[in-house]
Amino acid sequence: MILKKNVLALVVLVVVALGASFIFLSSFEATPAHVSSTVETEADAVPELLYGLAVDGYAIETKPVGRNEFLSDILQRYQIDLPSISILADKSKSIFDVRKIAVGHDYTVFKDTAGRAAYFIYQPNAIDYVVYDLRDSIAVYKEQKAVDTKIESVAGVIESSLYQTLEANGASPDLAIQLAEIYGWAVNFYRINKGDWFKLIYERNYIDGVPIGPGRIQSAIFGHNGKEYQAYYFEANDGKPGAYYDENGKSLRRTFLKAPLKYSRISSRFTMRRFHPVQRRWKAHLGTDFAAPHGTPIVATAAGVVTESAFNGGNGNYVKIQHDNVYTTQYLHMSKRAVRRGQRVAQGEVIGYVGSTGLATGPHVCYRFWKNGKQVDALAQVFPPSEPINENYRVAFDRILNMQQQTLASVGFEKQSSLQVYSALAFTMERLFETTENSDRILTGFSAQML
Repeated sequence: MILKKNVLALVVLVVVALGASFIFLSSFEATPAHVSSTVETEADAVPELLYGLAVDGYAIETKPVGRNEFLSDILQRYQIDLPSISILADKSKSIFDVRKIAVGHDYTVFKDTAGRAAYFIYQPNAIDYVVYDLRDSIAVYKEQKAVDTKIESVAGVIESSLYQTLEANGASPDLAIQLAEIYGWAVNFYRINKGDWFKLIYERNYIDGVPIGPGRIQSAIFGHNGKEYQAYYFEANDGKPGAYYDENGKSLRRTFLKAPLKYSRISSRFTMRRFHPVQRRWKAHLGTDFAAPHGTPIVATAAGVVTESAFNGGNGNYVKIQHDNVYTTQYLHMSKRAVRRGQRVAQGEVIGYVGSTGLATGPHVCYRFWKNGKQVDALAQVFPPSEPINENYRVAFDRILNMQQQTLASVGFEKQSSLQVYSALAFTMERLFETTENSDRILTGFSAQML
C-alpha cells in the first residue's frame, strides 16, 4: 500500500514538472519573431561597390579610349566644362599625367540622374586605377585593385620555342624571360633544342578571377642537352634580396652571364674564318653575334668599369667594359649607348640598345670577350659559381628544398610525346652509367629487352 502511494506521488510530480516546462517554453515562443528579423535585414543592407565607390543612384558606363581621343573630349560628353577639366589636369600632375591616357585602355564613368559625370575612373594597367571625383570640389587619387596570388605549376616539352610551349600549356609566355634570368649563367637559352623540357612552380596573379600575369618562379627544373638544371628560390631574413640555388645549395649566379641579351638567338659564332656579309671577304670573326629586335636592351655580362663608350666606323656605337685584371668585354652595333666612359656598371645593368650601326646588315649585338689581353670565345669560358647558401640558413633552405622537390615531382606532362620519352630514357641511362661500374652488363640487358 505504501509502495502504491509512493509511485502515485512520483507520477504527480513528473506531470507537474512537465506542465511547468511547457508553460516556460511557451513564453519564449510568444516572443514576436519580427525583432530578430529586423536586425538581420539591417545588417544585410551592404551597398554595391565598384572601385570602392557606391553605385546606388548612378548609371555606370565603361568604354575604351578611342583613337585620337583626349580626356577633354571624353569629359565634355558628360557635361564637364573646360575650366573644370583644366583644374582636374593640374591636380592630377603629381598622381597621373592625363597626357598618358592611351588608346584602348578602359575608363568608367559614374553618371548622375542628369547625365553628368560624378566620377571618372581610368585604368593605366590591370592593377592601378585613378579616380577623379568631379562632384562639388574636384579631387584626384590613385588606388589598386585587389590581387589574388595563386601557386600554379606547368610542364612541357619544347617542340618549337619556349614561348610557344609555355603558351600551349596554359602558362604566360612571360615566364620565359624569368627562366632566362634564372638560368642565364648556366643554360644557353639562345640554343634551346627540340626535346628540351621544363617543370615550374610559380605564382600567378589574378584580378576578379582573370589572370594578369605571372609572379615569381618558386622552383624549376630545366632539361637541356641531356642535363638537368634545378633552381630553388630562397630568401633569408637578413634584409638581402633572395636568390636561386641548385639542389646542393650552390648559387646559380656566375661571374659572367652567358649572353648580353635576356632572350635572343646566335646569328654568328666566334670563328677564325667567316665570310663577312658586308665586306664580302673571308676573315676572322672574334666575337659572337646575338640577333634581336631593334631597341632590345643590352646588358653588361659582369660588373666593371666602362673604359670606352663611343662611335667607330666599323663597330658603330659600342661600349667596352674592364671587369678586372683578367677579363674585358665589348658590345658593338648599338642603336644608342646608355652609359658613359668611367661609369661603374653592375651585372645585368642596361648599357645600350640593339641596333645595326657600323658594318652590320641587321639588328644584333656583336659580343667580344678578352682574357688576359687575348680575344677568346665567350661561350667556351667556364666560370665558378658564386658563394653557396650561408650555413646559418641551411636548415631553412633544406626545408624549402624538400617541399619544392616533392611538389615538382608531382607535376606531370600533359602530353607524353615520343621525343619526351626518348629524352627521359636517355637521361636515365646516362645517370645509370655515371653511378654504376658494370655499365656493360646494364647495356647488354637493356638491349636484350628492347629487342
